[in-house]
Amino acid sequence: MVEGAAGRFIYEFVDPLRGADGTLYVVQVYGRARQDGMWEGWLQFSTPTQVLRTARETTQSSADDLLYWATGLEPTYLEGAFQRARQ
Repeated sequence: MVEGAAGRFIYEFVDPLRGADGTLYVVQVYGRARQDGMWEGWLQFSTPTQVLRTARETTQSSADDLLYWATGLEPTYLEGAFQRARQ
């Protein structure tokens, strides 16, 4: 896991998400530990020139639980999260 200004990198999906205009976005999950020890996670959609992030999508007990949550996300969920990130 890589720590960055926006949080800790948790997971990257193999398949990019295609926007309505055909743009391909790399989809990644980031998270950070809260003061109470819980972990919050969000999704990031990136192109070489643009980064879109959702607000918090989940709260989990640990970074491992956040990774488990991320690996269970389906394409339909990612599409909805992409729409939320664009708002």
